Amino acid sequence: QVQLVESGGGLVQAGGSLRLSCAASVRTFSDYTMAWFRQAPGKEREFVAAITGRGRNTNYVDSVKGRFTISRDNTKNMVYLQMNSLKPGDTAVYYCNRSPRTGYWGQGTQVTVSS
Repeated sequence: QVQLVESGGGLVQAGGSLRLSCAASVRTFSDYTMAWFRQAPGKEREFVAAITGRGRNTNYVDSVKGRFTISRDNTKNMVYLQMNSLKPGDTAVYYCNRSPRTGYWGQGTQVTVSS
């Protein structure tokens, strides 16, 4: 199975920024649309952002549009999520995975935004 390792989370104040990284252990990485998801305690996991295999197209949940940017580097099998103007409502564990056909989930990375 594909191994996915998320990193870059942390504790930031509202209005701050973080850049999340996701490393995928596959050689055909560029064949897949990749996405970020997040899950807050007591809530369902939700879609955040996606980027197609060649990085031509992106999509975001409305709540992060204009604040988050998803990108990828297929030479490194990496996908990133630049998060700016963070809000307390962004607090969650963030996961990456292929989309829409998700595989096994990684450990995620915790993002905590204080007010």
